[in-house]
Amino acid sequence: MLSEKYAESIIEIIEDPEYRPLHPSDLIALMEIPEEESEEFFSLIQKLASDGKIALTKKGKITSLGSVGIVSGSYRGTTKHFGFVTPDNGGEDIFIPAAKTLFALDGDKVLVRITEHQSRDKHFDTRKLKRSKGGKLVPIPEEKRRDKGPEGEIVKINERYLAKNNVVGVYYEIDEKRGRKYHTVGWVEPDRKKLPYSVFIDARAARDAGVSVGDKVEARVTKFPSEKDELSGEIIANFGDSETKSANYAAILAENGIETEFSEEVLEEAQKASELPIKTEGRLDLRDKIIFTIDGADAKDLDDAISLEKVGENYRLGVHIADVSEYVRFGSATDKCALSRGTSVYFTDKVIPMLPRSLSNGSCSLGGGLDRYALSAFMTLDKNGKILETELAETVIRSKVRGVYSEINDIFEKGKNSEFAEKYSEVLETLSEMHSLYKILKKRSEERGSVELDTEEAVILLGKNGEPVDIVARERGDGEKMIEQFMLCANEGVATFLTDLSLPCVYRVHESPAPEKLQSFASFALGIGLDIKPLRAKTLYPSAFAALLEESREKGLSAVLSGVMLRAMMKAKYSAQPAPHFGLAIDLYCHFTSPIRRYPDLTVHRIVKAMLRGEAHGSNLTRLTTFAGESAARSSENELKALSAEREIDDLYKVIYMSDKVGEEFEGVISSVTSFGLFIQLPNTIEGLVPLESMDGRFTFDEKHFTLSFGRTSYCLGQTVRVKIISADIPSRRISMELV
Repeated sequence: MLSEKYAESIIEIIEDPEYRPLHPSDLIALMEIPEEESEEFFSLIQKLASDGKIALTKKGKITSLGSVGIVSGSYRGTTKHFGFVTPDNGGEDIFIPAAKTLFALDGDKVLVRITEHQSRDKHFDTRKLKRSKGGKLVPIPEEKRRDKGPEGEIVKINERYLAKNNVVGVYYEIDEKRGRKYHTVGWVEPDRKKLPYSVFIDARAARDAGVSVGDKVEARVTKFPSEKDELSGEIIANFGDSETKSANYAAILAENGIETEFSEEVLEEAQKASELPIKTEGRLDLRDKIIFTIDGADAKDLDDAISLEKVGENYRLGVHIADVSEYVRFGSATDKCALSRGTSVYFTDKVIPMLPRSLSNGSCSLGGGLDRYALSAFMTLDKNGKILETELAETVIRSKVRGVYSEINDIFEKGKNSEFAEKYSEVLETLSEMHSLYKILKKRSEERGSVELDTEEAVILLGKNGEPVDIVARERGDGEKMIEQFMLCANEGVATFLTDLSLPCVYRVHESPAPEKLQSFASFALGIGLDIKPLRAKTLYPSAFAALLEESREKGLSAVLSGVMLRAMMKAKYSAQPAPHFGLAIDLYCHFTSPIRRYPDLTVHRIVKAMLRGEAHGSNLTRLTTFAGESAARSSENELKALSAEREIDDLYKVIYMSDKVGEEFEGVISSVTSFGLFIQLPNTIEGLVPLESMDGRFTFDEKHFTLSFGRTSYCLGQTVRVKIISADIPSRRISMELV
């Protein structure tokens, strides 16, 4: 079709810095469009303009969006109706006042015109109403804008996020008097905190479908908000009473698009693949080498094993990864399913795997004493831990022992006196060498400025009935940290290896902080007495953050600083383009070590194997390059969905755990200070909100120093306070507290 033939060419021409706006007829001549296609070409121009791909001047000339001050990007909404647009081509976020959003919703793809910003007092637009939880219609407040950064107005919504995604929330009803009669209004109050509108529902249709007030439901949007219309929809799923764990659990899975079941086709295909016999032809046979796994006691998808040899002063570290690509062929039903899922999802009570269990827990898992296919990376390291060379090979391995972190940590502490020494007798000497190498790699990581935040992860312990009985902070010993360093080493080695050969790769990239976030973080660090000179260097290095963290540890402020630093950092993502990983302070990095549970790793494996087999050229190389880009984009999206679901399930269990502790008092630390209150973190990692309205006094929020102050009373990050649990609301998964 003409659109496919010329659309990219048109955009490429008008994006050229030397391009000057042309009439469509002039562009036809420039592109040498055949006369019989000219009419269709004019239609294409109109479509590209309508889709927000190009712009037309007042005189009808074709130009780029940027030349007329229009930017394309993704809208991030807030509950207060204003929002921000993240430009597709990078750059600072653009503030969008509530009156200029064009009723865009969080996640929408939009076009923005940059405007001159003006300070405004807070006012209420009585033409725009939202329904509050009590059912009353209230005017939307427009917030006074911030004093920094660009401001804009949305001129077009290109793609509605909720056109493809549904809304999950709690169903409510209210009787409103209209004339002499009462009319029942139904609506869904969204769980998504960034969705400012309720979704209006036909109450009669909801009742006919068996939906009751207070049920957790899923609604499909049928009408988007505008000057004339409310956000409306229809209920397509009812998960049950919103006060129950089961209803909320199912709702979280649905909202995040987490697939829990495999199709019969995928299950059958995976089962057949898992039954294939192990053959050594064409592979390096390493079954007689000392190779073993180390994982958590309850892990079943064991996708990495390790080995180590001393070669003079150098080390030869072997990281042997399950060769999933041998069982999951490109383009197969299992492969398409894995690409769709992108990652395994780890919940408190279960794992939803990326691959069927016949593969993830079966033939791909590197169980002790079993012959297994592997893709092995051998890194030769000098005495300082620098990678001198990386070699890759298709192998067959047999793990000598199924290592467990807690047991390995006990051996590191007690040596031959450990109660587990006999179990690991065959690998004790190797373990000792590995522990020495780990210390070298850790030191090297610290020297290059790798940022290691002091944040705590929760471990939720369940009773026999599946209810949470305790929540504690996860402890990590040298065993866990050693495997982490070895995997980092392999990932860096493979990324560098592929890049040096000009082969495609799915990189794991992490950008340096955005200027406005860096400035905010620096102000906070200065406010708590830290030396911020490293942050003011002409070139920002990760070591600047590492130095601040070290100083904060000496002053007992590391937990506080880590929380603020995490919010200042960009999110890591996958990319087919090589770029550094800022947080790790590594120039080239990829994910290679977990193909059972992450699709990017499987993609990298396919590229490596194509290279090893002499197939990385011609059309096959083109296919791999194209697919690396698709894999990176899809994997970044799926990772965010999985992380969101995991976090929300954890929050659900935490709220259930605290539900019988309402009225009890605890000591906690202020983990976040906002304009609407204080977030308090308890020693077991549970976090709750002390709302501003519950605090005595008219407190003022200082966003530079993250404090709330009233007279001589001031609350700041890291401050220890005593709180009482006021509520643990299961439907919203929120814990409310008040200061004691």
